[in-house]
Amino acid sequence: MVITPFRISSETGQGLVAQLLDRFQETDTDCRSLVAEILAAVRERGDDALLDYTRRFDAPNFQISQLKVTQEEFERAYSQVDAAFKETLSLAVERVQFFHEQELEKSWTLTRDDGVITGRLVRPVAAAGLYVPGGRGGATPLVSSVLMNGIPAGIAGVKKRIMVTPPNEKGEVHPALLVAAGEIGIDQVFKVGSAWAIGALAFGTGSIPRVDVIVGPGNQYVAEAKQQVSGVVGIDMIAGPSEVLIVADHSAYPAYIAADMLAQAEHDPQALAMLVTTSPEIGGQVVQELERQLQELSRKEIAATALKNRGVILIADNLDEAIGLANKIAAEHLELMIEKPDTWLHSIQHAGAIFLGDHSPEAAGDYLAGPNHVLPTMGTARFSSALGVETFLKKSSIISYSRAALLEDGPHIMALANLEGLSAHARSVEVRMKKEE
Repeated sequence: MVITPFRISSETGQGLVAQLLDRFQETDTDCRSLVAEILAAVRERGDDALLDYTRRFDAPNFQISQLKVTQEEFERAYSQVDAAFKETLSLAVERVQFFHEQELEKSWTLTRDDGVITGRLVRPVAAAGLYVPGGRGGATPLVSSVLMNGIPAGIAGVKKRIMVTPPNEKGEVHPALLVAAGEIGIDQVFKVGSAWAIGALAFGTGSIPRVDVIVGPGNQYVAEAKQQVSGVVGIDMIAGPSEVLIVADHSAYPAYIAADMLAQAEHDPQALAMLVTTSPEIGGQVVQELERQLQELSRKEIAATALKNRGVILIADNLDEAIGLANKIAAEHLELMIEKPDTWLHSIQHAGAIFLGDHSPEAAGDYLAGPNHVLPTMGTARFSSALGVETFLKKSSIISYSRAALLEDGPHIMALANLEGLSAHARSVEVRMKKEE
């Protein structure tokens, strides 16, 4: 049996719940020190360090002249993909573009009765770094990552979108990635990956420009590198293993539940597939479906490991208990396979993305629905959100006082400044008031 169901109220169930609520993972010490070493090398040696690491880990015969994807490579990529891919890509671009266009913020101002103007000026960052994982040495191109990271940056108005992705052993990038980049207007793509790519984006090298924000998923070395350069640049989030939590009642289809749990489990041996159901019968049937469907997967070894080590099925007494636990877990993906799921939407407090009903698989959100699939993991949905246009925007406050307004507010400003022991703050107001007198 790949997973054994337990009641939430049982001793074992309570132990599993405790583990789920404390699942934030720190990187190991060896990874942390190695990444620090890599970042220091990139900062000091620039392109030479990128060349050394790329030759050692990706493409043994890589040359620095291959680092930037050329126009000829873009053109060749378009000739190497078929019409069916272009059609699917066009639809995905349209859906993601339309959704994120609704997120664009505008600058605004307010004018008080006394003439004081306050407001917010919204501006994009100047440059964004978009990390796209290689995917099995380039054999499985993660096209969706190009779209989910590049499209919101473009809508935000970022002038320079710098995409980095590791080359295969021949020093090439999969044509599907280049076509995806070309279709959304990204023309600066560099063949570099892992922690040294993050270092190049954060510090700049002779070939790769320094950026202001770095986004995109990656392995533990990429995640650790993003964490270490955070503060030097902005980052989207520290992402952990992918996760799904399915809340199901008696009306749910066990085959659908199992399929969605396996869709998460095939990502990574550390992926987390969770089910909380009010029906013990459904729980047992899902176990049978998992074992049956597992045999049909191309990545069944990975999925089986994830289910065995981290898969969870919990039985709740009722939907209130199930939804309450879902809010505590704050999963990356939350699926509600229950009767009238929309009536429970108001009860959901914490989730990266919410999927309503039997016909809304998480895979739809990964590729074509429109919302971003870069989502908070490890319980961080309690305080963070999906990647979006706002990730690439910064806001400046606007303040404009008239003399009359400053005379009116001045005594209050001075009182607070003096209370905090900041006499120069108070004086900066006082000298203006005296001038007026």
